[in-house]
Formats: sequence, C-alpha cells, structure tokens
Amino acid sequence: MAKKPLRTKKAVRTNKPARPAKKRRGLLHFKTFGERGAWVEMLFTTFAMFYGFRCLRPCGEYFSYDVAIEIPGGMLRVQVKSTTFRYGAGYLCEFTHGRQGRNRRYDQGELDLCVAYVIPKKVWYIIPANKVTGTKGKAAITLGQRKNCRNKPKYEQYREAWHLLRKTREQLLSL
Repeated sequence: MAKKPLRTKKAVRTNKPARPAKKRRGLLHFKTFGERGAWVEMLFTTFAMFYGFRCLRPCGEYFSYDVAIEIPGGMLRVQVKSTTFRYGAGYLCEFTHGRQGRNRRYDQGELDLCVAYVIPKKVWYIIPANKVTGTKGKAAITLGQRKNCRNKPKYEQYREAWHLLRKTREQLLSL
C-alpha cells in the first residue's frame, strides 16, 4: 500500500475553490447600479412607446432628466428610478442625484415627472415632479405599500398613471 503524500497548509489553501464575488443587495443580475439604471430607463422608454408616446433620450449625463416625452408644443422631462429596497410596508425610492460631489434632491424646475419602477412588484409609479422635488416634496418616498398598513398609501394614485404623460407642464403643476 502506497503512502499518501502529506498535505501542507499551503496546498490546502490553494485547493480550496474560489469564493464567488459577494453580491450587493438590490442589484439582481446586474453588475452595477448604473447598469440597472440604464436597463430601467430602456424599459420605461419601451413601455411609453408601447402606449403611443414618442420618446427622446438625451446624449450623455449632462441633463437632470433621463427621458423626454414629446407633447404638443413641447416636451416633458422625466427622471426614471428603480427600487428593490423593502422599507416598512412598501419599497423605498429616492429621487436624488449626485452632482458637484454630493447627493442632492432635484429642484422643482429641473423635472416634470418622476417615474419609479418597483422591480419585485413589476409596477410603475408616474408621479408629478412637484410631489417629490423642491423644498416641499419628499426625496425618499415609499411605494407599493400594503393596504393594511398603519399609514395611508400616499402615492398609490400614481400607480400605472400613464395618462399623466399626456398632460402639459402647467397641468402637472396643478395636480
């Protein structure tokens, strides 16, 4: 009977299988949040075109909006976000952006609509920007709330509100 070779500590370490890279929460099958953001922007554009809207995508990262929707006499500026972050009775979505080295909320004049996609529920929220921007709006909002929760769901009226893409800026401000 042949003797088994002695295994040194070094040999044991090299024989271990490599650990898979740690997956960041909320990324799903995407490598970065930027990749997930690009995907949800394309998904929104696809849905909007399916509903009969004409979409424009600005070139580069210079604008505060991701998509523009053509309307008679102008366009609507739309910021698209997505969330998988479970928070309380719903999903938390932040309408902030990093500019000049810090995170800040959008000004009211920068956007006309804020769109959020709740990935686990596969639901769109199309919200007038004045509800979530400026000093009066909340930058972090809870979407997709359960019906039996303590707080009344504040943004459920904007769930799948594709009709808001047909409104003018002035009409959106009056909502």
